[in-house]
Amino acid sequence: MAVAFYDLTSAAGLKKLDDYLLSRSYISGYQASKDDLTVFTAFSSAPAAEYVNVSRWYTHIDALLRISGVEAEGCGVVVEGSAPITKEAIATPPSADTKAAADEDDDDDDVDLFGEETEEEKKAAEERAATIKASSKKKESGKSSVLLDVKPWDDETDMKKLEEAVRSVEMEGLFWGASKLVPVGYGIKKMTIMLTIVDDLVSVDTLIEERLTVEPINEYVQSCDIVAFNKI
Repeated sequence: MAVAFYDLTSAAGLKKLDDYLLSRSYISGYQASKDDLTVFTAFSSAPAAEYVNVSRWYTHIDALLRISGVEAEGCGVVVEGSAPITKEAIATPPSADTKAAADEDDDDDDVDLFGEETEEEKKAAEERAATIKASSKKKESGKSSVLLDVKPWDDETDMKKLEEAVRSVEMEGLFWGASKLVPVGYGIKKMTIMLTIVDDLVSVDTLIEERLTVEPINEYVQSCDIVAFNKI
């Protein structure tokens, strides 16, 4: 079912989207899709920091677009008051004639983000990457998206305090995302929580062993397990 948002340049439109993303990492489903592209293109610039959930989502989608990580179809989304995304806005493999004409006009045309690369395109991309790396003053560190299962001691554990304790952990390169409670049986619930890390700054194993399962947090947390770990 399509989701509709209205005028993301207004406070009311941003507030609705911020509330919507409170318990979601993406516009639809569990991975970035063309629904995210539709909403992303409605922004002319990054949203204000006061819209915490929108800012987290915007930064994540921006990073995925830079590495061509949005391929899922999504389920349909509409942003009223903004120009809808069209098929032409999504990169598609060019025909031979079109590619030849483009090569004559501009040797620096972008490589197709969603189609299969040819050997020539792959070589050109590698050369561009080498040039950028050589001219950069500082190489940007990679990031990863992680889904954790956080388990309490028993059914009497205060899950609100458990979440507060987990989110109290602050580290450079660590960003907490959406969370939810999942029943596991006998009245016990576990918490699943998303986080984004800068790979060079944060080790998930160290985070679990030295921060999340030691005092004072282990008063609420019995154990943590990595459910999913994806590079972004």
